[in-house]
Amino acid sequence: MRIIVVGAGEVGTYIADRLSRQEHDIALIELNPERFREIDGELDVLVINGSGTDSALLDKAGISETDLLVAATNKDEINLFCALLARQAGVSKTIVRVESKKLRSKEVEALFEKFDDHLVIDPDQEVADSVLRLMEYPGAMDLARMADDEVVIIGARLPAHAPLVGVSLQALGRELDPDWDFIVGTITRKAETDDSEEVTIVPRHDEILKEGDLLRVICKNRALHDVTSRLGIAKDVPRRALLLGGGRTAEMIAESLLYRGVDVAIIEKKHERALELSENLAKALIYEGDVTDVEMLEEADVARQDLVIALTGEDDANVLACLYAKSVSAQSKKTNNSEESIETIAVVHRLKLLDLLETNQVDTALSPRTATANSVLRFVRGDVGSVAAVETFLHGDVEILEFAVSDESPCVGKSIEEMQFTKGALIGAIVRDGKAQIGRGHSTFRAKDHVIAIAKPESVEKLTTLFV
Repeated sequence: MRIIVVGAGEVGTYIADRLSRQEHDIALIELNPERFREIDGELDVLVINGSGTDSALLDKAGISETDLLVAATNKDEINLFCALLARQAGVSKTIVRVESKKLRSKEVEALFEKFDDHLVIDPDQEVADSVLRLMEYPGAMDLARMADDEVVIIGARLPAHAPLVGVSLQALGRELDPDWDFIVGTITRKAETDDSEEVTIVPRHDEILKEGDLLRVICKNRALHDVTSRLGIAKDVPRRALLLGGGRTAEMIAESLLYRGVDVAIIEKKHERALELSENLAKALIYEGDVTDVEMLEEADVARQDLVIALTGEDDANVLACLYAKSVSAQSKKTNNSEESIETIAVVHRLKLLDLLETNQVDTALSPRTATANSVLRFVRGDVGSVAAVETFLHGDVEILEFAVSDESPCVGKSIEEMQFTKGALIGAIVRDGKAQIGRGHSTFRAKDHVIAIAKPESVEKLTTLFV
């Protein structure tokens, strides 16, 4: 598929990189000359300096042969105009980043009413949704639900006290037989040759689980409590939350938390925005100040919070504030002989900070780029008709895919063992008639089944063709 991505910010660059790894032909357009120079040569894509609203430049990018245009700049109006130009040039699919509520009106939607394959994405909403999912299971690094919530994929790094530490997958399998409730889909751990890097494997043989391993577990919804206990992350849902930064994402999260009965406080630096939040969120406490100001954090009672979410647009501020929250929480825990500790979530834009965050025990990092990429990849994969959902993650290069098995699929009537899936792929679960079963060698496929699989990038395309 030939794809043009307009806007080389964090979202556009990540999408272009992900899609290029799947052997799509990508052109990435960026207006800012400095940003253009930064990424030119870094990605295996054609990078063009200029505006996505320039018809001549779109011609240079190959608009006449393009199947999909993704408009992902931080300007809603430009994105909409790019998509309209693409449709005029005959592009059959468009994806547009739109954040403004005003530009989600019926009048704007009518511009694309006659086009079937059109998707609107909103990174702020995607991040807010991710935060709210993670809140339900404190300690998890990522969480996704598939097949109408019958299957859950949960990612967590094993603490020393986790019951799974020291357990071999072979022994775990013997315990779970015959009706497994979950399966370890991937293990991410330090490379044997270089402990400064991590590698992700789809385990095929016996592995002994170690402290610090990042596991992604595919489980039946009913088994979530058992799985979180084994992962050593079972904690109470937070009752008090402090949001650092009062932007659009924070307001969305606050509205949902207040609806759930959580006590919410927000620290916002800009005076006008703080007043606006006070008017919009009557039940929340709004503080005007800098999230890195220790006195401000103390005034907001950071040590007594259950959850701190850093949502400013500045990565350094998010990291520092989370580290301080962890520090004062640890001191309070020691003073009061309490077992409870604060949970921290930081939104990051520079992925190189991930290792620093984990080293300093910031619990979870989220990025607008991965949250948004899942919607885009699902849209692109849907072109073959069998992909119902896609999830990607900040840590590890795997994808979780949900397939709907077609009547013509070569898998119908065959078992997982007979199909001999590639080394980089694993069938985690099969959902039939609304009931999930964990994939085992003897499990068979039927038409209309929904299959949850985990795969390395190089295995995705081949795996997808088996369910069409």
